[in-house]
Amino acid sequence: MNPLSQIVRAARPIYRTFSTSVSSASQAKEIPSTGLCFELSDEQKALQELARKFTREEITPVAAQYDKSGEYPWPIVKKAWELGLMNGHIPEHCGGVGNLGVFEECLIGEEFSFGCTGIGTAVGGTNLGQTPVIIAGNKEQQKKYLGRLIDEPLVAAYCVTEPGAGSDVAGVKTKAVKKGDEWIINGQKMWITNGGVANWYFVLARTNPDPKCPASKAFTGFIVERDWPGVNPGRKELNMGQRASDTRGISFEDVRVPKENVLLGEGDGFKIAMGAFDKTRPPVAAGATGLAARALYEATKYSLERKTFGVPIAAHQAVAFMIADMAIGVESARLAWQRAAWMVDHGQRNTLMASIAKCHASEIANKAASDAVQIFGGNGFNTEYPVEKLMRDAKIYQIYEGTSQIQRLIISREILTAAKQSNA
Repeated sequence: MNPLSQIVRAARPIYRTFSTSVSSASQAKEIPSTGLCFELSDEQKALQELARKFTREEITPVAAQYDKSGEYPWPIVKKAWELGLMNGHIPEHCGGVGNLGVFEECLIGEEFSFGCTGIGTAVGGTNLGQTPVIIAGNKEQQKKYLGRLIDEPLVAAYCVTEPGAGSDVAGVKTKAVKKGDEWIINGQKMWITNGGVANWYFVLARTNPDPKCPASKAFTGFIVERDWPGVNPGRKELNMGQRASDTRGISFEDVRVPKENVLLGEGDGFKIAMGAFDKTRPPVAAGATGLAARALYEATKYSLERKTFGVPIAAHQAVAFMIADMAIGVESARLAWQRAAWMVDHGQRNTLMASIAKCHASEIANKAASDAVQIFGGNGFNTEYPVEKLMRDAKIYQIYEGTSQIQRLIISREILTAAKQSNA
């Protein structure tokens, strides 16, 4: 039994198993009545320490190496899989431990991202591909595809974004046409995390050709295997940051998908794709928080070592205040993802809070990384020091899983809708 399994099986049954139907995911769970508490449970502390130790020993020492090579960190993925630091949310009937929530996933993700957000995304990106199957797959689909990830150190991917459809998911052009007991998929996806290394994909495709059909009914979600004929990952993209993450375009040419691989039902794909974000945006926010915390750590350490005018630069108020602002950002970003994760783990609709957490943590990560470079001065602009990598890695947090502008659109809509309802 791996260390994570030991932690989980010793834990109190805090979380109930999620329903496999998106339509029933909003059913309220029992909410603790003990009042507000900022203390992690003993089990959560043990999990956090396990992830912290793994990061210190396995991720941080090789972060620069993978950043330069751009290789996918399979050795680290396999070690994380062996320790049980992956797939902790996969249901027990698939062979998983089953009762870890998004909150625990975030605890792990923040620690990994402290070491390297590229490696953190490589290890954690599989969760995005898995989530549609967890929230909408039937028992047979879950056992076949989620169980596969328990049996072997494999990863999944989420195929929604296209060259002309990123934030505008409703603009997806990939099509699926039903022929007998199969669906034939044709189209092109882009910027797919784990695109070249995944064993299987969640694919969103248009199944209603009527351009007037609303997005909520026009798309269907499919589980597509990597080795099926017609599935062609492109070259690995050479990105500005998070280079250890495998990002590619994927083309689908007459890919035959059995009807058994349709998630939930025809026309339910958009609902599934959007529903997944409520569970996956808090971990993205946690990753951004981990990067910001690393920037704070490196800047603080350097400010106590570097001297100007006869004193450590930390003694200069201009630098000290920058460090203070970084600390404020880290703590507030952490509180935001914690609340968003807690809400979804307890069956509460967290769309608003998930977007707040993702948007805020993304902005904090970028500001903290930029300020760290400033504190390092000329050394911060040099690849021999760690903070220039943090600055490159941070930018993607404002873009993937919904840009900061899209998050603000979601937040404003949620706030205004609630205000209109209260005034009705």
